[in-house]
Amino acid sequence: MCHLVCTDYAVLQEHIELHLEECSFFEERNLTDLELAQHLQNEEDRQRREAAAKQEREDFQKLQRQYGLDGSGGYKQQSLKNLEKEVAFGKMSPSDYHKRTAEMMESLAFGIDDGKTKTSGVDHFHCSLGDRGWGCGYRNFQMLLSSLLRNSTYEDCLKDNSSIPCIPKIQSLIEDAWKEGFDPQGASHFNSTLRGTKAWIGACEIYSLLTSLRLKCQVIDFYQPTGPSGTHPRLLEWVLNYYSSDKENGAKVVCTSKPPIYLQHQGHSRTILGIEERKNKTLCLLIFDPGCPSQEMQKLLKGIDGNSLRLLRRFVGSLKHKQYQLVAVDGVLTTEEKVAHRQASQLFTAQRIP
Repeated sequence: MCHLVCTDYAVLQEHIELHLEECSFFEERNLTDLELAQHLQNEEDRQRREAAAKQEREDFQKLQRQYGLDGSGGYKQQSLKNLEKEVAFGKMSPSDYHKRTAEMMESLAFGIDDGKTKTSGVDHFHCSLGDRGWGCGYRNFQMLLSSLLRNSTYEDCLKDNSSIPCIPKIQSLIEDAWKEGFDPQGASHFNSTLRGTKAWIGACEIYSLLTSLRLKCQVIDFYQPTGPSGTHPRLLEWVLNYYSSDKENGAKVVCTSKPPIYLQHQGHSRTILGIEERKNKTLCLLIFDPGCPSQEMQKLLKGIDGNSLRLLRRFVGSLKHKQYQLVAVDGVLTTEEKVAHRQASQLFTAQRIP
């Protein structure tokens, strides 16, 4: 224990006991320090877990709000709330409020769009007080359906859907497609419920709805940029090929029987109605945007010029989202083909480019 030399046994015994007491003291102190350190570490871990769980809950709630799944109501509730605001701000008279409310309730009862968001003369629908901020997918479906209803190829499979449905009716139709067995994974994401919510829909929901109506369609996934500066030239090339199958040799302008294309990217969707190929071989999509109000779209009806076409044109440099998806309709399914497509949607896959 030490180098002390003792000749007296009693002194040696006492000295040894002092050493032992000292060792015991330090051992106890070290043990107490270890327990304290362990306690502090456990407390820090607990606080970290609680903070992570809280952040996860907040992120989930944020996503629910962002995608309309927070239980705050749907099209009807948002319409009524915003109509009331219009009255409160003096932008609408009480009599107009009651008239608009009655018209909306009638539209919802019959499941038919009231036509107030349609641009007269073209198949363009824009978002309204009831779906502002989340309704673009539904409005693009209305644009696509409006075009298909005037195409004789699709008369048979759309004979039971000859009117443009309102947004709650479209939600109901998607739910019906899920009940048939289309895209069970997508249905699970929405808990199989869209009605009464402000849920955003995308390419998978549009595909399921169209296929349930016996429309032959496909989803094309441009999952990464294919050009410089994060652009997607392969997307424009695909659209050109899609519309060029009806192209007449030498014709500068081709009016094709091919339906419009549903275009989806993060946070928004639009409708492609054509494409331009310029003299220098650059390509330009022609699109309808549900975020564009009717007043702007009506400029197209007053004459086509460079100014009005700016509403429609989208060059490759303006398509810089990380990922895009297209839903393209190209024919009608037989009953047997519809069953096969439903089975295939059990594990939903899209054609990926590149």
